[in-house]
Amino acid sequence: MSIDKILIAGQVIVGVLLMVAILLQTRGASLGESFGGSGVFYGTRRGPEKTLYQITIVLGIIFVLISLAFFFI
Repeated sequence: MSIDKILIAGQVIVGVLLMVAILLQTRGASLGESFGGSGVFYGTRRGPEKTLYQITIVLGIIFVLISLAFFFI
């Protein structure tokens, strides 16, 4: 297996995991709130929400590193 195929497979896997992690987060304005709906109180992240946030950051960093590695190879 060549390094190109390994990087592409890794990038696809990390990309899918990153999309899932982003979609699982419940923060942010929904469509109704964008047009003047009620606001949401933003507090600190705790428990599983904080863990999911940190996982999303790590997956984003890994995705960028794989992209840079693929660019330089």
